[in-house]
Amino acid sequence: MNEIITAIGLILFIEGLLIAIFPSRIKNMLEIIKNTPENKLRTYGVIFLIIGFVIIWYIKN
Repeated sequence: MNEIITAIGLILFIEGLLIAIFPSRIKNMLEIIKNTPENKLRTYGVIFLIIGFVIIWYIKN
């Protein structure tokens, strides 16, 4: 359970840091995401999900 809370905290830290350092770049990225078709976003989401799972699985084993 501690690992999950630590992972969530790390995600929030990294996202907050990026928004604090590059606010205008984040706004531009959000506009690009807004104009991207949902199927393409879904595909990217699945790809990142698989990459994240493989990284975690590799580290744990």
